[in-house]
Amino acid sequence: MRSFPTTAMERAQQDLKDTTIPNMDIGLAWLLRKNPDSVIVWHNGGTGGYHSYVGFDRKKGTGVVILSNSSNSIDDIGVHLLDPRVPLAKYEPKKERKEITINPSLLDAYVGEYKLAQNFILTITKENDRLYVQATGQGRLRLHAEAETEFFLAEVDAQISFVKDGTGKVTHLILHQGGRDQKAEKTM
Repeated sequence: MRSFPTTAMERAQQDLKDTTIPNMDIGLAWLLRKNPDSVIVWHNGGTGGYHSYVGFDRKKGTGVVILSNSSNSIDDIGVHLLDPRVPLAKYEPKKERKEITINPSLLDAYVGEYKLAQNFILTITKENDRLYVQATGQGRLRLHAEAETEFFLAEVDAQISFVKDGTGKVTHLILHQGGRDQKAEKTM
């Protein structure tokens, strides 16, 4: 008969399943990074442009909590703090973007609603010869042109590319953010 730990936290940290990642198993929502001399128990999360990491090494009696206002992964920092032998990920600085002036009449074609997900729309508007984007449930942000169909946001590391069909009609946009390229069809 199998014996079980005495506390729920100990049970959650038991090695229950292989993840197919070398030296990584999973318990009940906790990941277990197995090193030759220890096991780092950890979990992370990210939403809305923020990221978190919590991890600890029971054998060494050390732990770390990291909270970030960036959608970039911070897992490498947490693991490195718990095991300095693990190198930090290579950081690529944010690309410096330069706004250019384009003919304001070109902006009219971009105005509309673009469906990114079932309940998530990007609304593009034009005011005073400038483009703005507003995502469902979020504030309106100005788009800055860096090419005729390429725009960027100054507040966050995100870019929008407008895509035209053979007749020059805008059919969709691509949101470039957090290392992902997400297509959003123009619905209006």
